[in-house]
Amino acid sequence: MVEDIRLQHFRSYSDESFEFEPGVNIIVGPNAAGKTNLLEAIQIICLGSSYRASDTNLIQKNETWARVDAHTSFGPRTIKFTQPARPGGRIEKTLKIADKTQKILPHNKTIPVVLFEPNHLQLLTGPKELRRNFIDDLLEQTINSFGLLRRQYKRALAQRNALLKKGPDQAQQLFVWNVRLSEMGGEIANHREGLIKDLNRNIHKIYNDIAGTKNSVTIHYESTCAPNNYGSQLLKKLEAAESIDYQRGFTAYGPHRDDFVVGLNQSPAASTASRGEIRTLLLSLKLMELQIVEKVRSKKPILLLDDVFSELDGARRRALTEFLKDHQTFITTTDADIVIQHFMDKAHIIPITNQA
Repeated sequence: MVEDIRLQHFRSYSDESFEFEPGVNIIVGPNAAGKTNLLEAIQIICLGSSYRASDTNLIQKNETWARVDAHTSFGPRTIKFTQPARPGGRIEKTLKIADKTQKILPHNKTIPVVLFEPNHLQLLTGPKELRRNFIDDLLEQTINSFGLLRRQYKRALAQRNALLKKGPDQAQQLFVWNVRLSEMGGEIANHREGLIKDLNRNIHKIYNDIAGTKNSVTIHYESTCAPNNYGSQLLKKLEAAESIDYQRGFTAYGPHRDDFVVGLNQSPAASTASRGEIRTLLLSLKLMELQIVEKVRSKKPILLLDDVFSELDGARRRALTEFLKDHQTFITTTDADIVIQHFMDKAHIIPITNQA
């Protein structure tokens, strides 16, 4: 857990300190007060980098450095960002953990974090790429070899697409990449199917605990290839579609085109669920991510929830905070009235006013 944090010349903070509790911490304040900046600083101290921006944007305007200090359950740590001495140079970042200075935070020194921020609201209703990235990002956290497999597949796909753009006279070379893509594609699809099976075991219970309902929630992997024979089917499809792929200039089949669909009461949630139900389904996916990462890392992840109270009724808000009480959680909200009425005795409240 993160026990406290000090921000100097970081984003909207000139010099500010905050103390946190092990359970639910609710950060409340008006828009543009710096609530999300505080979440970002917590993530940086845990993972060594920001989910929002490059290091250049973290230093307060007209300042030459920014610094984040924190005490954690794994010891004190400091991250400092310094403007380059010469124009156009790179920001210098130094990390100090347990009195040891280093340039990059090793994976075994990171504190696992699960983030839910406003951009994730498009996960169920937005482009397929968002859902593929969600699944693949989670697989990278839980399977050591998956990150390499993912990068190798992208490189092989880029090679095949480059050959397609050169025209049909590249057919002999194309065969090699058809085989390579089908082999790696089968591995990726199998890993995704396994993860979706894990998600399906508990997501309906988590959803109904938060929503106070008895709905059916399922996740289904969608592909033109059958999961039990994905690799060989993909190879056949790649070979059969070569002429069309040449015309298009890209590869039409493979895990880079697959999707997963969340169903609510046997109907696709993206087209039938209300905004509140969509928000609850997204929270359920994030809470499943929390459980899976905790199991693999043998550490309780910190949960960062940016503006999740919107469109959740009082019962769902209370159920959410009850569910999270055993994890250190940071929730931002602009609604002070909700906090006063329902959470003053159940969470640590961190009020934030507009930063100068």
